[in-house]
Amino acid sequence: MKNSNYLYLQFADLIEKQIKSGLLNVGDKLPSIREVCAETGYSMSTVSKAYYEVESRSLIESRPQSGYYVSNISARTIPEPSASKPLLTLENIEREDLVDLVYGDMRKKDITMLSLGFPSNELLPIAKLNKGMVQAMRQLPNSGTSYEEIEGNSNLRKEIARWSFTWGGSLTEDDIITTPGCISAISNCLLALTKPGDTIITESPVYFGILQLARSLGLYVMELPTNMTTGIELEAVKKTLASKKVKACVLMSNFSNPSGSMMPNEHKKEIVRLMDFYNVPLIEDDIHGDLYFGSSRPTNCKTYDESGIVLCCSSVSKSLAPGYRVGWVSPGKFKKEVLRTKLYHTISNSTITHEVVGDFLKNGRYENHLRKIRQILNRNCTNYINTVLESFPAGTKVSQPQGGFFLWLELDKKIDTAAFYHLALKHNISIAPGRIFSFQDQFSNCMRLSFGLPWSNEVRTAIQTLGRLAKQL
Repeated sequence: MKNSNYLYLQFADLIEKQIKSGLLNVGDKLPSIREVCAETGYSMSTVSKAYYEVESRSLIESRPQSGYYVSNISARTIPEPSASKPLLTLENIEREDLVDLVYGDMRKKDITMLSLGFPSNELLPIAKLNKGMVQAMRQLPNSGTSYEEIEGNSNLRKEIARWSFTWGGSLTEDDIITTPGCISAISNCLLALTKPGDTIITESPVYFGILQLARSLGLYVMELPTNMTTGIELEAVKKTLASKKVKACVLMSNFSNPSGSMMPNEHKKEIVRLMDFYNVPLIEDDIHGDLYFGSSRPTNCKTYDESGIVLCCSSVSKSLAPGYRVGWVSPGKFKKEVLRTKLYHTISNSTITHEVVGDFLKNGRYENHLRKIRQILNRNCTNYINTVLESFPAGTKVSQPQGGFFLWLELDKKIDTAAFYHLALKHNISIAPGRIFSFQDQFSNCMRLSFGLPWSNEVRTAIQTLGRLAKQL
């Protein structure tokens, strides 16, 4: 945030901090824009943009001919979803049919997609990516029709290594293996480190793609208790590692899917220490790490990894180009095993798209794009939460993520969100039922909503409709 062009965001964060700390209370009038300029030396443009930013977060409101005041919404207490309490068992329940239904909605153009977590096309720099595609075909040998080296595109790996400084990493090109997306990176890691019949541990709820992948590989999944704000519970991890034979741990430390939780730095350090002590590889999915709402990028578990026990996976599928299938893994001390697995199962990636993303990182376009999409997602998140609280039955609990794409809702226990999914679909709205995020019989009254769609009257109406339907139930 040292760039003066984003000074307004620093000032907006300061105002938000003053409101949330109680220094500014509901109904208090903020100084006029001219007063702030006189006191701080900021330009009128900077102060105006800062006030607009804080207003977009629903913390202040503008009153005609009067000025800006701290809004009533700023004092609202949002009930957060309960921590999960899965049984420490390896018993699995079928969820494939429900997952297939949710994924099937992707092909329906008339559905308001609140179920799947990826950015809307309106949020992506498609024209710039198209120019990058033409340039890549010109500069690549044979216009990109040839296989690339097994480790992946050299230009892309260099830029990913350089980008690692944003989370406190010090990677080199040789520390990176590129893959066709993040789930492919995780798959390669599991294939390299486990065999059928092995047990892995995860958060609960956990991204259903991890569950389905583990099942396809013949692995048992032990889901551990998870706090919807701070992530997987350390004591549960410690007890499980001490008493069970675990081959790997898979988790998302930043803005987890579906809960939106983010592990505090001390938790990340302790997780790495535990994995190192018990010699259990940690496969970290950090796909949402760049989509933070605060002033700086959060660290990840890899930041604190000194022994190479962490295999950090990521991609640009959630931030830049879902269909380009550009992902990567920093496999630590398991590079040889993961590279061999990639050779057996993939050989090479899509040469052209990986070159395009490498150039996008190199020229600073990715960083500029991220600034814009983070602001949009932050506003979306606030608007989605406010509309949920206004529209859903009293007692509805909703997460308050600090980044990423997802809200986790906990409804009355009488509401089965699998049945609610079918009801919502009759109104051309798709949601993700909580049941698909666990192999156990839990989260039946929960759902995940994605705020990757730009805020609009259509989205507002869709959420209000969901709230009305929930009240009827």
